[in-house]
Amino acid sequence: MGEITHNPLQYIITESGTKISVVLPIEEYEKMVEDIHDLAVLAERKEENSISLSDMKHLLNHS
Repeated sequence: MGEITHNPLQYIITESGTKISVVLPIEEYEKMVEDIHDLAVLAERKEENSISLSDMKHLLNHS
């Protein structure tokens, strides 16, 4: 017998078959929200000055 796979995404469709919404597992939703938050933080900080790893190690060793 063939292997049955489960698609965790479910779609809500109109009577004409147009997809209008998606239902997904809460874990997947929470991961997406976390990823969006991380991207927002990156965007906010993109203009900040950066520091090299070696400079950071130097700073940490001398504090």
